[in-house]
Amino acid sequence: MKYNYIYILFSVGLILICSGCQDLSQPNTSNGTADALNGPYQMAAYLRAEPAVKDAHVWQNSYGPGLTIQTDNYTVHTTLLEPLMLRQVPAFLESAYKAYQSQLPRTLNKTQPLKVYLFDTRAQWEQYTQDTAGADAKVYLKIQRGAYTLNGIVVAYNIGRKQTFSVIGHEGWHQFNQRLFVYRLPSWLDEGIATLFETCRYSQGQFLFEPGQNLMRLGSLKRTIGNRQMIPLRQLIVLNPGQVLSDHSNDDAVVAFYAQNYALVRFLREYRYGIHLRKYHSLLLGGADGSWPLPQALASLASDRSRSLTVRWNTQVSPLLFTHYIEPEIENLQAEYEAFCKKITYRVRLK
Repeated sequence: MKYNYIYILFSVGLILICSGCQDLSQPNTSNGTADALNGPYQMAAYLRAEPAVKDAHVWQNSYGPGLTIQTDNYTVHTTLLEPLMLRQVPAFLESAYKAYQSQLPRTLNKTQPLKVYLFDTRAQWEQYTQDTAGADAKVYLKIQRGAYTLNGIVVAYNIGRKQTFSVIGHEGWHQFNQRLFVYRLPSWLDEGIATLFETCRYSQGQFLFEPGQNLMRLGSLKRTIGNRQMIPLRQLIVLNPGQVLSDHSNDDAVVAFYAQNYALVRFLREYRYGIHLRKYHSLLLGGADGSWPLPQALASLASDRSRSLTVRWNTQVSPLLFTHYIEPEIENLQAEYEAFCKKITYRVRLK
């Protein structure tokens, strides 16, 4: 089975507040600003004054009036011209890039800027997807409200400020490790880390990511615990999103998959003041450097980005890495992991 990285905003409906980026210093919204910036040329000039923007100019494309924005680490092609949201996009991406780097004990180097396509409407997003995704387009077009990463490029459209930033933060991690890591990550690790960037706080021109405030994942986790639907660790680490989506007809298993991976990564980073953090860092650095102790055939597939991953690859690689870097006897962590899940969801109230 082939699977791709897709982030879908599942409708949980059980928590009091949605995850997203809280804006603590949103500028005063006035029609005067929007009216004065009624074209891409004016908007480009407006954005050049933003600290995170190195350059901005008109983007000639077939989807609609747009801009190309250059930051230190990103090239953004966008047809979204709403000034009060767009002016925060460069700062958000640069903040996310720093947060991705913080997952490792040392900085990784890139050779070219990362690319993001942000469309104003779903129709533009769909047309771009049909133009560029080939046979995979029909898979991505099933996404109802979300984004995807394909060939190291994040493709999103405006679904509201908080949720747009949430999905770009998630997909941006997939892009980051696809472009900067030698090896692909197993699904539990890749998806688990990606959920750490779904919730943030905006203040004084910067975005601070707050995984502990991700009430969408915490609410899903609490419901999973309450329904006694926790996936055992040994099973969790060999699953991938495509497999879960195809094997289950309801959202519960998918919600549990993402929520438990979110909790597992937090467990490895936070439990007992970071007792597993060194192991977690070693696992990530091995993927970044291409030094995992894998058989040659699996290592070749892990490093070949042109080949599609399979369920079998994930099933073979995940236990090898987990037992080598984290814990030889996976079941030894089960009770501590479940206790951690209950602890981080203790104060969550389901609606």
